Amino acid sequence: MNLNLAIRRATGEDADQLWEIIRQVIARGDTYVFSPDSSREKMLSYWLHPDAHTYVATMDEAIVGTFIIKDNFPDLGSHVANAGYMTSPQVTGQGIGTAMGKYSLEEARRLGYRAMQFNIVVSTNVQAVRLWKKLGFEIRGEIPAAFQHAKEGFVSSYIMWRSLREG
Repeated sequence: MNLNLAIRRATGEDADQLWEIIRQVIARGDTYVFSPDSSREKMLSYWLHPDAHTYVATMDEAIVGTFIIKDNFPDLGSHVANAGYMTSPQVTGQGIGTAMGKYSLEEARRLGYRAMQFNIVVSTNVQAVRLWKKLGFEIRGEIPAAFQHAKEGFVSSYIMWRSLREG
């Protein structure tokens, strides 16, 4: 698939387009722990937090996806990255998540992280689980009833991890 996709660091000027993607993704209540009625202020404060490295994926100058990379834990656990990804529902299935995932792994490595860990990948989000496995992540744990899915009730979540070290 040949995407005309560019990935760059987010700026404050991206806030309106970021909010639109975030709003649509969390409104479904099926992949993110944030309440579907979370405010713009709350979500942009989280997504654009000074401790996070925030990126946007653009096609024809429109933001179609976004992700953050941050320390999974402070201090002695700060060598492990955590990340979150959102793709505009209008472009799902076009390879944008894969492109952001690959880019984020290289970027996390460049930033000095030794591994990446996702603390809560919703088990019913089969598209994300499949993508992360394809990009080398392993399920390292399952937490029963860790996520309150809007339609399916309490479902399991996975802890997924992969090394960023060469070899």
